[in-house]
Amino acid sequence: MRKLSTRRRHPLAGIVVLLLALGVVGGVYSAVRFQPASAETASANDVKAGRNLFLVGCASCHGKNASGIETKRGGNYGPSLIGVGAAAVDFQVGTGRMPMAQSAPQAPAKDPEYTAEETRQLAAYIASLAPGPAIPDDEYTDISGKTVEQIREGGEFFRTNCTACHNSVGAGGALPGGKYAPKLDGVSAKHIAEAMITGPQQMPVFSDDVITPEDKSNIIAYIKQVQDQPNYGGMAGGGLGPVVDGLFTWIIGIGGLVIAAVWIGAHGARVKKK
Repeated sequence: MRKLSTRRRHPLAGIVVLLLALGVVGGVYSAVRFQPASAETASANDVKAGRNLFLVGCASCHGKNASGIETKRGGNYGPSLIGVGAAAVDFQVGTGRMPMAQSAPQAPAKDPEYTAEETRQLAAYIASLAPGPAIPDDEYTDISGKTVEQIREGGEFFRTNCTACHNSVGAGGALPGGKYAPKLDGVSAKHIAEAMITGPQQMPVFSDDVITPEDKSNIIAYIKQVQDQPNYGGMAGGGLGPVVDGLFTWIIGIGGLVIAAVWIGAHGARVKKK
């Protein structure tokens, strides 16, 4: 190092070394993070087939070029899809949220209208328009080998970032304006990961800079572990919390006792007047 420093006498040498260091750091970062979806990740036939499907089933709201259609009041029938990536399409179409059956504050999940192959083709077409989040690889959605410590860490991340809307066990909850956080029971690991990196509906985007792919995988493992654990206390009541549990107690428990008391009073022995 001393020998190199004695020979580095040019006044721009420090700047050159700094630029080289920044280039190396940027190259390593781009190699280890999620790669954005692009046209090169799918065949030209998939992109062409996806565009044909888009023009038939999606263009009426999102526009022929997927740039959205504005209303006269300044809103839009469907937002622009340029840059949303393949992950957003796979989530929205794969969960049946798109196409919407009717206008509503939020698109509910339902049976998908498109097959898995058609969904892949639609995602390939939208990904070809501009870079965006790609569909997560299996290594980030396979939770079969998670340890207890990793699941515990996933629970900490979930309780910190997600329980305000989704409840501590992923049971969902109501939000202002007729919107809601959907329940996570039965949602596939891939769709949970896609929701975190795309931020559908009113959900914020949790990029890899905010929550790493490994931490996202731990969160998914926690959600699945909570859903599979037995209810040692008896009926779970939906896992909606103590307020709802108390409501169930009053309506079912106290209400049942009141009905029983009324029935006994109406059908009990009566004293006849002489």
